[in-house]
Amino acid sequence: MVIKLFFPSCCPEAESGLLIGRWIPEQNAAVVLAIIHYPFIPGQVKQCLEQIRALTNVEVSVLGSWNSHNFRAKEDLGQFLEDLSSIFPHDLWFQLTQGKERTSVFDYEVVQKGKKNNKKNVILIHYDQRKVMLSKLHPLDTKIPEDDNHAGVMSEVITSDFATIFETVAKCELFFVIDKYDETVIKFTHWQSEGREASVVVELLKQASVPACVVLSFLLSFISSVCKSRVLNMWPLCFLWSKLSTCVQLAHRLDHLQTIATTAKAQSHSEFMRKANLFVSFLIDVALGLLLISWLYEKNRIGQLADALVPVADMILWYVGLAACLGLTVALSIVSDIIALLTFHIYCFYVYGARLYCLKIYGLSSLWRLFRGKKWNVLRQRVDSCSYDLDQLFIGTLLFTILLFLLPTTALYYLVFTLLRLVVVVIQGLIHLFVDFINSLPLYALGLRLCRPYRLAAGVKFKVFQMVADKPLHLLMQINPLTYGMIIRYYRLPTYSCYPKDSWTTLCQKLFLGELIYPWKRKTEKQD
Repeated sequence: MVIKLFFPSCCPEAESGLLIGRWIPEQNAAVVLAIIHYPFIPGQVKQCLEQIRALTNVEVSVLGSWNSHNFRAKEDLGQFLEDLSSIFPHDLWFQLTQGKERTSVFDYEVVQKGKKNNKKNVILIHYDQRKVMLSKLHPLDTKIPEDDNHAGVMSEVITSDFATIFETVAKCELFFVIDKYDETVIKFTHWQSEGREASVVVELLKQASVPACVVLSFLLSFISSVCKSRVLNMWPLCFLWSKLSTCVQLAHRLDHLQTIATTAKAQSHSEFMRKANLFVSFLIDVALGLLLISWLYEKNRIGQLADALVPVADMILWYVGLAACLGLTVALSIVSDIIALLTFHIYCFYVYGARLYCLKIYGLSSLWRLFRGKKWNVLRQRVDSCSYDLDQLFIGTLLFTILLFLLPTTALYYLVFTLLRLVVVVIQGLIHLFVDFINSLPLYALGLRLCRPYRLAAGVKFKVFQMVADKPLHLLMQINPLTYGMIIRYYRLPTYSCYPKDSWTTLCQKLFLGELIYPWKRKTEKQD
């Protein structure tokens, strides 16, 4: 039986004392969380362990003893620490002894009911306690590729074993707040024992965020109630709001701000990441909008663009620049609506030409079946045989001839306005693709992957840390971060647009038959 002992990389410099942590019997693993310094009173240690269990909901116990090389020269604590196994009963009692020459190499004994196990059956695994506590392990079904650049690196598959280790360390976050400056009877050594890691700016922002969120939540609720009022949701207005990209984008951002401004604490990691991604996405959107404003108003570029387009564009660009204060996506949505309004006549001619062309195509196909003695069975959705009299054949021939000779004129009219419509559709489609790209990109998660990759863990790998003859095997556990593709797949934000999944063949078929095409469809719309 191989026993895995996870030891914090910050504890080799600790004074002699007791190892406290969690024993996981189903995995034959022990996680050391901290070291209690000598001297101590066993009764106070038991009371402290009860408080830690109540605080963290982790079954923390005394796993064994730790004998530092600095204390052995002064007094022999080995026998004293070994006798503590009777006071703190445990299935396995680990006795770690630090080496004199190499402080990171330990000698140990595992005592079980008075018997000592073979030393080769125990593996010491060093881990970074801070990184493991702050990281989030994501379940994956695939193996992590091996690192061929480093000798002694072994790849592991994500299993529940490591999830339990990460969860145990993460639940003890409140316990790690205790440092050497606290007036406690018992002194600990863990990753934050030398001083609490904190920032004055962050603490001030936390204190100021609560009243700011309350005020912002009240204002957003008022705006939302006004937008949902019965007057603004009457038939002509609600139809207009649903067709304007600006109104849809503003409603989308309003929903995001209501999610961010809630004072309730995130209950899970996914909820926290969603709020953080929404907040960073909103800030980046506003920052890009301010950059657009500075570019437009610098060196009178608005006037230059207006002169290049039309004189009326000066006022339009002015309002678009002001709307960019709400974000670049709002400005782009306004540009898309302006393009739709300015090209509305093209859309009208396109719909007229497409309907007329579609009517002639279906008329010609129906009359062609008449010549062959066929007809379309609507109930059974198939072509059946049919007999026609002389009058029906004469009228059908006359109509077929008229439609056939008028088809080139209608087809040319339809072709011209379809090409113009396609240009508008491509421009609006690119604008909405860019807007959805900004809305759905998980910028906070990508920033974590860039600056602190250990926060989003895909797995772990082990590297041989120390290999000494007649000494236990020491491994170093390192965190494999998620790839950028996995981050986008896990944390991508939902958008309000639903793009039609038509292939190029289906699109060409629609263009040939004269069916109307749209750059996008809303999720709330009923699709055929």
